[in-house]
Amino acid sequence: MTDIISNQHKQVTDLFSNIWKNYIEVTPSAHKIHQLLSSGNDLINDHVAYRTFDSAKVNLDKIAEHLINLGYKHSGDYDFSSKKLNAKHFEHSDTTLPKVFISELRVAEFSVAAQAIIETMVDAIDESAIADQSFLYSGTHWQVSKEDYQTLLAESEYAAWVAAWGYRANHFTVSINHLDNYNCIDAVNAAVKAGGFPLNTTGGEVKGDAIVKLEQSSTMADKATVKFSDGEAEIPSCFYEFAKRYPLDCGNLYSGFVAASADKIFESTNVAA
Repeated sequence: MTDIISNQHKQVTDLFSNIWKNYIEVTPSAHKIHQLLSSGNDLINDHVAYRTFDSAKVNLDKIAEHLINLGYKHSGDYDFSSKKLNAKHFEHSDTTLPKVFISELRVAEFSVAAQAIIETMVDAIDESAIADQSFLYSGTHWQVSKEDYQTLLAESEYAAWVAAWGYRANHFTVSINHLDNYNCIDAVNAAVKAGGFPLNTTGGEVKGDAIVKLEQSSTMADKATVKFSDGEAEIPSCFYEFAKRYPLDCGNLYSGFVAASADKIFESTNVAA
């Protein structure tokens, strides 16, 4: 049994190593912040987030299958009515492994034009690609025009982001609880800003508090070049988040998410910002 658990841990860490490499390609600030905050081996990843559509072919449960196969379990449900999203988070019994937060866009709640663009994108994905673990760091499987991107952007920043970037980590998250040189989110935020990295200020720099057992902040997404079918454009890519968790009455750290805070964190990739 010990060998099985050890092998599973390695499989998960190898997977997240590949996801991190893919994420860094369009989020170079995360690597710099990683070096800024870490004293060595103290930088632990609290969670990784993914975005998708609620189409049966690629809905959040479909994405989660890769994690379930590696020992993850569904641990929470969330609803974001204003952004028309469903979400779930998943945890591994090995608490040193990152949690995963997956959201999906409720496609039917958008215009016929937006639905058609999304349907065309999803149709272009090969089923065999979805079944492969590398799907979690595979990027886009389609081509969209700048016009299609703008059509989606007018209705949903989230939909436009997925159209441009596809299947990759939307963000990684530093666990403040595990840092050697910082023990509060305000100190982390101050260091990040001093390093020249702008923070998401929607709803304030700090989202949540000790009462809800979770404090979160995040950078604004880096800018990176996307190749659309009719040219290139520089748009927001991915961002880096910071989280401090507080203990429950039992003494264990709260491991869930706070929808009101996550709703503001989503805006770290907003083009308008």
